Amino acid sequence: MSAAAARLRAAGVPDPARDARILLAHAASVDAARVTLIAPEEIAPEIAERYEQLIALRAVRVPVSQLIGQRAFYGRDFKVSRDVLDPRPETETLIELALSEPFGHVLDLGVGSGCILVTLLAERPDARGVGVDLSEAACLQASANAVQQGVAERCDIRQSDWFETVEGRFDLIASNPPYLAQAEMDDVAPELRRHEPEMALSDGGDGLSAYRVIAAEAQGYLTAEGRVLVEIGWQQGPDVMEIFAHAGWGEVSLTHDLDRRPRVICARRPA
Repeated sequence: MSAAAARLRAAGVPDPARDARILLAHAASVDAARVTLIAPEEIAPEIAERYEQLIALRAVRVPVSQLIGQRAFYGRDFKVSRDVLDPRPETETLIELALSEPFGHVLDLGVGSGCILVTLLAERPDARGVGVDLSEAACLQASANAVQQGVAERCDIRQSDWFETVEGRFDLIASNPPYLAQAEMDDVAPELRRHEPEMALSDGGDGLSAYRVIAAEAQGYLTAEGRVLVEIGWQQGPDVMEIFAHAGWGEVSLTHDLDRRPRVICARRPA
């Protein structure tokens, strides 16, 4: 494990000791907390071989979540793959904000892994929801996570270009859209640039096109007291607030994440 951490460190992997421990636990099929307990034991050849393969892949910056097939989010494990963006801790800010008020019908635009929609339905057993994504593979991944978390019967996941196939009205519309500008893509971590779907990261333009669509169309899908919550890049607050204000939203506010960075815009219909 020490040698593996050294290899990862040399490859520029952040927090290599943690990753080396998690991957050894996965190779040995034990809980990560028990790795130190098995450390004195001799590792079986098949485990050593499996571990070597995992470390080699991590050294070329394949994300740990893709190597072990899951990522923790808001207290639950979500299955992930190359077809979806990894659930990230900062998105939990959106979850907390969503749960701060009641809702019965929720729409998740760009559902991806399903972490937002599935979490909200799991936290609100009486709610139901719709999740849409342009990627068919993402829809399949979200559907699998809905089944795993026991919310599939209250969850309708479908392929759609934003609102294209959406019908009805919702108390809550949530989205973590692609918000990186194309000019920013060369500067993102290799884990994202090489191994996560580009369409979930960037719109290929200025990083604001999804907000323009949502601000322009979401009012037609909200109930009278409904609200829209969108995750943003930490430098996008003023631009996204202006987009919603210009589209005629009556109340637009900004919430920061735990790192005190601007993270979620909330917009409500005009009074």
